[in-house]
Amino acid sequence: MSVLSNKHIILGVTGSIAAYKAADLASRLTQAGAQVDVILTGAAEKFVTPLTFQSVTGRRAFVDSDLWGNEAHVLHVGLAAKRAADLMMIAPCTANTIAKLAHGQADTLLTVTALATRSPLLIAPAMDGGMYDHPATQENIETLKKRGVTFIGPAEGHLASGLSGMGRMLETSEMIGHIRILLGRNGPLAGRKIIVTAGGTQEPIDPVRVITNRSSGRQGYALARAALDMGAQVTLITTPTSLTPPVGACVVNVETARQMLEAVQAESSKSDVLIMAAAVADFRPKNLAADKIKKESGIPQIELEGTEDILKTVAGEGSGNERPRVVVGFAAESRDLLENAAHKLKSKGLDFIVANDISAQDAGFAVETNRVTLLFADGQKEELPLVSKMEVAEVILERVAKLLE
Repeated sequence: MSVLSNKHIILGVTGSIAAYKAADLASRLTQAGAQVDVILTGAAEKFVTPLTFQSVTGRRAFVDSDLWGNEAHVLHVGLAAKRAADLMMIAPCTANTIAKLAHGQADTLLTVTALATRSPLLIAPAMDGGMYDHPATQENIETLKKRGVTFIGPAEGHLASGLSGMGRMLETSEMIGHIRILLGRNGPLAGRKIIVTAGGTQEPIDPVRVITNRSSGRQGYALARAALDMGAQVTLITTPTSLTPPVGACVVNVETARQMLEAVQAESSKSDVLIMAAAVADFRPKNLAADKIKKESGIPQIELEGTEDILKTVAGEGSGNERPRVVVGFAAESRDLLENAAHKLKSKGLDFIVANDISAQDAGFAVETNRVTLLFADGQKEELPLVSKMEVAEVILERVAKLLE
């Protein structure tokens, strides 16, 4: 999570039962390398203690009583200084605090710090039934949005009172996704549109069975996340997986190679980059059985035919398509890795290709790590050691950014 590394984040916590999620948020941000300074309102202290946040961040947590201490005249300025804070977030943020911020009140350490800060302000509301939809709250939110404040959530669901409705604070993983987007918005791929394909396609045999492969989609999803971290607008074209798409990606769900080709073609003409990380089936059944094939009917004879060659169709010479400026392919091979990857690089007109040996147990399919070699159209070669798939994704996107320059 390099986009969070060494970032200074001010986390404000107000009086809501959702304050327990703020402790998890502070912990995970710290584990990702961020420096997190927490400010609790008096009401927040009724739900969770400053010691909780100090324990998970390793840094002092601030409370309202600090506003009147010996450092009062500089504390809020020091916390909010533009040179020190990359982001200020209030999670959970109650209707009361939203109202105070909208009207410029500065009666707590949190609200006075929010007035002093010049860093982006991100608010995750949390409140009980009816409060979020109330005209007063909505007017206050619109006022703050006009001033450049970003709101995320709330979600709909079961509330502390027992009611159901709009008011639940987002889950930690969702909030971290939004934080990453804000911190990476001016990255090296800002303004660029990138397509990433992920997962293994599924070619139906009958209404129940499919021909597929062992791809988990992890590398493709990591690429989508890394592109978002670098400021890109991302379209993730994905087959069914067990993974959660990264916050901020435009997700297009497909199953077959033909569907993936149609989705890629629909997006390619308006995109700067195409990264084909999906494991597309090379073959499919020529005839789809209308009903489930029964065991009693004997062993079926399944005739196969080739699937669409997505890369060659989109990026190959003479394709007639408006090709993205940079096209990246993947070669998952069990033997003759570099030879096969080099042939694919040239035959499909790619800018570079990512070659990985799927016979290795610690890389390739269904694991969190990968060991790859990048082959470039100009003949350059770059070998990466065994690293996480997120680290592989970051290197790939860095090379993409250089090619776009």
